[in-house]
Amino acid sequence: MNENGTKHSFVLQPLVGFCDLLILMLCALLFEFSKAEYTYFIPFLIFSWLITSVGIGFYKVYRFTPLVNILGLVLKQAFLLLVCCFSFFGIFNEIDVVASAVLEYVCLSIGFIALLKLVVFNLRKKFRKQLGRDTIRVIIVGRNAKTEQLKNFFNFNPAYGFQFIANFDLRLDTIELEEVTRFAIGQRIHQIYCSVAELKNKEIQELIQFADNNLIALKFLPDNKDIFTKKMDFQYYGITPILALRTLPIDTPINLFLKRLLDIVFSLVVILGILSWLTPILALIIPLTSKGPLFFKQKRNGIDGKEFYCYKFRSMTINKDANDKQASKNDMRTTELGKFLRRTSIDELPQFYNVLLGDMSVVGPRPHMVSHTHSFKQQIDKFMVRHLVKPGITGLAQVSGYRGGIETEHDIKSRVRFDIFYVENWSILMDLRIIAKTFFQVIYGDKKAY
Repeated sequence: MNENGTKHSFVLQPLVGFCDLLILMLCALLFEFSKAEYTYFIPFLIFSWLITSVGIGFYKVYRFTPLVNILGLVLKQAFLLLVCCFSFFGIFNEIDVVASAVLEYVCLSIGFIALLKLVVFNLRKKFRKQLGRDTIRVIIVGRNAKTEQLKNFFNFNPAYGFQFIANFDLRLDTIELEEVTRFAIGQRIHQIYCSVAELKNKEIQELIQFADNNLIALKFLPDNKDIFTKKMDFQYYGITPILALRTLPIDTPINLFLKRLLDIVFSLVVILGILSWLTPILALIIPLTSKGPLFFKQKRNGIDGKEFYCYKFRSMTINKDANDKQASKNDMRTTELGKFLRRTSIDELPQFYNVLLGDMSVVGPRPHMVSHTHSFKQQIDKFMVRHLVKPGITGLAQVSGYRGGIETEHDIKSRVRFDIFYVENWSILMDLRIIAKTFFQVIYGDKKAY
């Protein structure tokens, strides 16, 4: 669950960013540059805009962001754009442009960009308020002045898209924490807000464990107690302070866009460059080695625990245990060709179709078959946290020695530990490093590839 309320905007905000760049380029026609001068200015403009906008968080506008904060971001970006423009004309001093023209350009372009930003922001508010879409279902645990303040914020600000469902007071003898957790699952709650002042340490731990294992965002209304976590985010809803227990680096529109762009580029390269000619060859060879289809498909759990069909080149004979039993070393079900396909990871290549379709990512926690997910969810604490992002063809656990079948409880616990680290510390550079390590593993071989 995207805690910043950007779950539906990973396409919208990059699109707005593209429109901003288009506005900047069109307004640059006011300078009446020559073709060569325009060619110099535009790359500099795009580069400086991307660096400064990411640096100040220009596109980090969420459903609860006050209008005054948006205007503040616009003013900051206007100043930085002005500095960048003067820097350009200082470097290329042979381009004759007066200072008033630069000011006119900045004011005009930023004016259009601000107008676009406010129009999109307000249209999304109307979309939530009038159509009741793009909503987040929330409950509050605790009853005091702060929780009443938060409840009023939810109820009297429908444009923010928070759908208040219920308020629980654990101080009452008739309410138990177990009832709250059952209600949260039954009502498909997205976020739980807790007043720390009214919770015992044991109850806080139980709620944290419950939220992690059921993919529900847990947030706290702070008091004088301390809450320790690696990834805390402090926000204001109106005038009510909110602490988010876990924030994910990937849960910003620009990061979602960059990761999706990386997935599309890699998947298209593999599909067009390798699968386009390899698939027809294997379509002839695989049925000759054992009766059955070219592809093996299996239901697995993806982001938010949703099921999808994961595709592979078939490497085993048709068997009744395919959806329950993992492949093991010297597995009698594996064909002779299948051993080669699995050892070289060629059998995994059709999953790039899953990546292109959006069910998977190139890098992420490896998806498990549905029966194993249900089993590990009960056995391994925080196992479901790995489902906060899309599953991957390769992952941090796989390049860290935990590829292949799960032979011991230590294997799955270590895999989950690496997966959670990836989820909480993701970056594009980390993805690229994992892809590079995977490539070298395929070239030099992996003893756990069977």
